[in-house]
Amino acid sequence: MAAWFATLDAVTQALIAGSFTWLVTALGAGTVVLSRYVPRGLLDAMLGFAAGVMIAASFWSLLDPAIELAEQQGQAGWVPVSIGFLTGAAFLRMADWLLPHLHPGFPMNRREGPNMTWQRSTLLVLAITLHNIPEGLAVGVAFGAIGQGTTLASALALTIGIGLQNFPEGIAVALPLRQSGMSRRRSFWYGQLSAVVEPIAAMLGAATVQLIQAALPYALAFAAGAMIYVVVEELIPEAQQSGRTDLTTLTLVVGFTLMMILDVALG
Repeated sequence: MAAWFATLDAVTQALIAGSFTWLVTALGAGTVVLSRYVPRGLLDAMLGFAAGVMIAASFWSLLDPAIELAEQQGQAGWVPVSIGFLTGAAFLRMADWLLPHLHPGFPMNRREGPNMTWQRSTLLVLAITLHNIPEGLAVGVAFGAIGQGTTLASALALTIGIGLQNFPEGIAVALPLRQSGMSRRRSFWYGQLSAVVEPIAAMLGAATVQLIQAALPYALAFAAGAMIYVVVEELIPEAQQSGRTDLTTLTLVVGFTLMMILDVALG
């Protein structure tokens, strides 16, 4: 199976990997079929874990290879990486400003972006969809950079890590909708819908770096900057809403450690 996967082109690999991360989100959203209640402490722990995974992935799978690749291209490693990182964060900030959305767990008066009279379900899906774009791009760029800055093993490790942290994201979208009285089917539908963008973004990321090799360090760092923005702007605040700061901090450390082990051991 692994040998077959290695023979595929980068865009196809990215599509399969992005589809996997979408599937894990759908599995998380599918928990509403069984229950409309997940202990808040468990959800906080999972969100903290997800934040740790994304922080580790941003460095070990994206920034570190970007620095090495830039130096191989004869550039000062910090220049393209700094530019890409800042641009990735700025892109997410601009999207936050332009697109109406509501972070899971927040009341409607805390919605962000232009003031629109959209339903809560639409705003929730838009929030997670917006923040799933950099995850898909990160997966795609990692596969597009195989042999140029990353390895197949490290790209797979990144995919697994993002998949792990997508499970609580699916719950975070679907569960509030179910608790508000929406049917199981519709709650699941909206929950998984938030990650449909990941396979698309993954293919786009892989195709872009395949066409423009010189852009690789910038693209890797761009994805890292966008992911760190998501962690600080969404995951950590959401995980600590109920005041369990020690729990979420410890699970963040566990998530970081696991992702670091995955990337270093496999990469």
